[in-house]
Amino acid sequence: MFQNQPKGLYALALANTGERFGYYTMLAIFTLFLQAKFGFSSIATSNIFAGFLAFVYFLPIVGGILADKFGYGKMVTAGIIVMFVGYTFLAVPVGNDGLGVAAMFGALFLIALGTGLFKGNLQVMVGNLYDDPKYADKRDTAFSLFYMAINIGALFAPTAASKITEYFMGHAGLKYQGDIPALCHEYLDKGQQMAAESLNSLTQFAEAQAAPFDGNLTAFANTYINELSLSYHYGFAVACISLVVSMLIYQVFKKTFKHADVNTKQAAASGHTENIVELTPAQTKSRVTALILVFAVVIFFWMAFHQNGLTLTFFARDYTARAAGGAMGMSFNVLNLVFVIALVYSLFSIFQSKTARARLISGAVAVLSVVFLAWKYCSLEPGSTIEILPQMFQQFNPFFVVALTPVSLAVFGALAKRGKEPSAPRKIGIGMLIAAVGFALMAFCSMGLPTPNPDGATVVDSGMLVSPSVLIGTYLILTFAELFLSPMGISFVSKVAPPKYKGLMMGLWFGATAVGNYLVSIIGMLWGHMQLWALWSILIVLCLISALFIFAMMKRLENATK
Repeated sequence: MFQNQPKGLYALALANTGERFGYYTMLAIFTLFLQAKFGFSSIATSNIFAGFLAFVYFLPIVGGILADKFGYGKMVTAGIIVMFVGYTFLAVPVGNDGLGVAAMFGALFLIALGTGLFKGNLQVMVGNLYDDPKYADKRDTAFSLFYMAINIGALFAPTAASKITEYFMGHAGLKYQGDIPALCHEYLDKGQQMAAESLNSLTQFAEAQAAPFDGNLTAFANTYINELSLSYHYGFAVACISLVVSMLIYQVFKKTFKHADVNTKQAAASGHTENIVELTPAQTKSRVTALILVFAVVIFFWMAFHQNGLTLTFFARDYTARAAGGAMGMSFNVLNLVFVIALVYSLFSIFQSKTARARLISGAVAVLSVVFLAWKYCSLEPGSTIEILPQMFQQFNPFFVVALTPVSLAVFGALAKRGKEPSAPRKIGIGMLIAAVGFALMAFCSMGLPTPNPDGATVVDSGMLVSPSVLIGTYLILTFAELFLSPMGISFVSKVAPPKYKGLMMGLWFGATAVGNYLVSIIGMLWGHMQLWALWSILIVLCLISALFIFAMMKRLENATK
């Protein structure tokens, strides 16, 4: 899996890992931040969240156009700098008035612009490493490894965000609970006129805090909102630190991928055109058409998948048990997940290593991982539980990506040896079918649950809260879909894109992602206006229609790669 890959892959992947850690730390708490600090409704939050994601994935089109003209590396460096400025502005605590909202939107635009310059162009350079015939057959594997590195950064992000929230709230004598911010805003809007049940809940929450409560709910509400918002601002500051690390990795190891930082214009000027394939106008048209068809399909995957930061986070906050024990509770500790990953990789290494010494080391790592996990489990006190913050569920998708990548590569590798590996377009179609199964699980487990309150807190009786295993299982299924679709899609673009349009085509891949991300808001705006099972059913239907479409176009897509 890791053998015979160019060194530049690891440098570029690690640079992206640092950037993604900061981005996903921010994203883990972003919708919670919007509703906690500004009191935005689910509709307003959905539009802001989807709009931001749309800009994040639309601006790589601009970044790609600029890179095709000025160079990939220059755009990557500029992107890191612009993102750093944006995250710095977002980390500065400002008020929740009009000025605070304006400052937040300005910071979001800079983050999106920097990402647009950075993300797509970094991936083009990864693809350029495999234009060398010596590495050409390793392109799909390389993008799976690159995608895994992205998710290593994302794996630790929810824990970082949660620990920062817990620390600063605890320092103020307060404790996070998902219901409280909405109740605080409702009280500040309505005062004693709010519903008696909600008023009683807020009073009980206030009395349960470690900080003294003198009965003044207005003071409590303001303090709680301000302290929670401040903890989120500190969480955003993590991204600034991670970008510094990314820049250092990128600059220090630049020599390992310098030869990949060349667009067709620069190659022609230097006379190094040996790896540039000349296409006829008909071939160019065929390839661009195939890519556009794929882009049309992935729109609906990302519309469904990126509910993880919106409606699936709302579901975690309002409908999911807030504590877990035993092995389930252990899964919310990222250190335990790291040891599970170590166990998976060491087991694969035992069978793939070529020397006895390497197999012995891998076996030792596997044994140590099992011993550590067994010790942690046996150390649990009977009946003990850990509290779960909503954003903590977002660590499962990157965990499954990292843990399952060697499994997917082994399966695809075995199929390739038999000449039965599905083509990249076929894998994308299969991914859409798997995504439909994930939301079918959500629809089934949501039957009988009350419809959300779109304008305030959704207080659900503890006896109706679903097990955390529902969301964990959903993320597992969606991760299988993602592994079939996302790294394969990026690899497909890097392989099929006409050489002189590589930056633009990679940008358009992200542009399709942008459209899907903006459509995320449709489901968010329906939150509270229809039963939950019906909400998830919309996504099931869209995924199935997309799968049918790509299978209908399969022959045309596969011919474009020949």
